[in-house]
Amino acid sequence: MSHISSFPLPARLFRKSINFAFKRFFSEYIVVGRENIPVNTPIIFAPNHINALMDALAVHSIAPPKLPVIFLARSDTFQNKTIAKFLHQLDMLPAFRMRDGIKNLGKNNEIFQLCVEVLHHNKAIGIMPEGNQGEERRLRPFSKGIFRIAFAAQQKYGTQPAVKIMPIGIDFGDFVKYGKHVIINIGKPIEISDYFISYVENPAAATNQIRDHLSSDLSKLTVNLDTETHYHCFETALDVVNTEILKIFQLPFNTVARFEARQKTANMLLSIEKNDLKKINHLDLLCTEYTSCVQKLNLKTWTLEQAPYNSTRLIFDALLLFTTSAFFILGFIFNVLPFLLPIVIRKALKVEYSGFFMSIHFVFGLFTFPVFYVVQSVIICSVLNAPWWTGLLLLTGQYAFGKYALRWYREAKRLMAKVRYHHHERNNSDTLKHVQLLRKKIIQLIIN
Repeated sequence: MSHISSFPLPARLFRKSINFAFKRFFSEYIVVGRENIPVNTPIIFAPNHINALMDALAVHSIAPPKLPVIFLARSDTFQNKTIAKFLHQLDMLPAFRMRDGIKNLGKNNEIFQLCVEVLHHNKAIGIMPEGNQGEERRLRPFSKGIFRIAFAAQQKYGTQPAVKIMPIGIDFGDFVKYGKHVIINIGKPIEISDYFISYVENPAAATNQIRDHLSSDLSKLTVNLDTETHYHCFETALDVVNTEILKIFQLPFNTVARFEARQKTANMLLSIEKNDLKKINHLDLLCTEYTSCVQKLNLKTWTLEQAPYNSTRLIFDALLLFTTSAFFILGFIFNVLPFLLPIVIRKALKVEYSGFFMSIHFVFGLFTFPVFYVVQSVIICSVLNAPWWTGLLLLTGQYAFGKYALRWYREAKRLMAKVRYHHHERNNSDTLKHVQLLRKKIIQLIIN
């Protein structure tokens, strides 16, 4: 027990290094509501679960520096010995489900009791209340384990404030690609003591009450597309109408505001689905046709929003990219092997569920990038007979060139998209005209 509730220096340094890499995995690492995290009290972090290990790492990244967080994860994640060792280093413990076999469910009693003891030491645990992972941006039904642990730990304190559940909403710009944003929204703590008397009188009713409280809070911290039949329509609509919502609500054009605009749009769509079946079905047809046309043109919504494009500006941007291409080439050479190797490993492991892709790329990237940077620095210094300090510059330079190469590559892709639009426009494309009309209809249907 002592090694779980303690947080020795080596463990803190290990988490610092993981947090350092985690924050740099994304183009933007954004935390909202950090002031809501209480101190010197038992905490249960309860994030939404959409991206495997990355969800747990997101919680680790916002935990106070000296606060260990013991996470419960699916037991089948621990089947591979190498992965299991890494997870144990992150203070992650297996939780067993019915699908793992009835005989294994009894092991949860020991794990849950350990979690209670951790909380009694004013430490923190992390539990995904949904119990399983899904790639769709919506909350799934909650399992009872988190509430069972919370009430068991609160029994020591009775009606005195103590154990708290912290709702954490995590939003990834992309579930697979490197270099997108991550937003971590920290909600207000839910005080378990507020439900303790109800729990003593009727455990089932109290559990349902606190479950609804947590579900409501998490819904406000995420983009919750809570629809059974129109999910793909909702996704398309969020993309199409996002900029217009920013303008209507006079929000700034930044990542957090775009997230808030998606939340507002999600609420509008759910209201339409609930109150106007004919309208939502019409919207579904428009979104399906819009998606088909955009794919046919090989464009994105942002290219339609920013059009038209000036030929002179496109030529200038192309020349600018050409003149800086040498830096891209250097960044590509230094980083292509450590970048691609985790993908090769993932394919070799035959991991087919895309919800695990980012986690695998991140974990193996923790090793491939430092190893390749060191090896490449040694080789270059040896060939050029350069002094040792040159190797240190190369270590940091390879990373900087890699970041620049990724940015250059994305700017080149954006330029090509603008050129494609310009080409379709000059050719007087009927499909382009139609997709712009569809976009206007979708916006009008949602906003009006």
